[in-house]
Amino acid sequence: MSKEFEIVYEFEVDATPGEVWDAITSGTGGWLWPMEFDGEKRTGPFGSTLTNFDPPHRLTALSEDVGFPTQSLNQIDETIEPRDDGRRAWVRYVHSGIFTDDWDNQYDGARKHNAFYLHTLREYVTHFAGRPVAFATFDGPDASTAADAFGVVGRALGLADGAAEGARVEVRGPEGQLLDAVLDFRDPYFIGLRTDSALIRFFGRNHWGAPVGISVHDFAPDADAKTNELAWRNWLDGAFA
Repeated sequence: MSKEFEIVYEFEVDATPGEVWDAITSGTGGWLWPMEFDGEKRTGPFGSTLTNFDPPHRLTALSEDVGFPTQSLNQIDETIEPRDDGRRAWVRYVHSGIFTDDWDNQYDGARKHNAFYLHTLREYVTHFAGRPVAFATFDGPDASTAADAFGVVGRALGLADGAAEGARVEVRGPEGQLLDAVLDFRDPYFIGLRTDSALIRFFGRNHWGAPVGISVHDFAPDADAKTNELAWRNWLDGAFA
């Protein structure tokens, strides 16, 4: 049954409005995935139309042919205002549209994913804004759809149950490599790790009937997206072997 939804988040961040605008619109894979916005043609990702495009203040992208079987309308509206004489930014983010099936599950997943993505945006503009990035994202094997799959991920990383957000941790990465990182996000659905040169994100999509996912945003000068994907895919496959 089709039903409208609206998800709203507001936050401040230690970045200028221009830095936030560039992070959202310049096609970087620094925090989400590469998405291009053409202000002249008024076009955005996924076949969307830009109904507002006012750098660096307002962006609205509307898609009426989303391409997903559970959604028929999707709109992202973002307002950016300066704070502290332009040294900081205030952001209002509104995600709305129509889900056509499994509404409660779709809405819950979208709301929680949006919160995590926006957290990663803040991490990016605070620590890595404007740096070239090698971006990779992929899903785990079928076994990672199990109810306890995200617990498997935490144990494979070697995260203690009591490790809290903000803690500096040592985790086990690909091929047993120990990585020093900040645990910048952790709840039952997502894990975020920030190293000196990367943002590594783990998505417990098994909670919504999908495989666990990983995204790697690597800002090291010699970073290679394919190498990162192969290494972390093997790590994830091994965790569920």
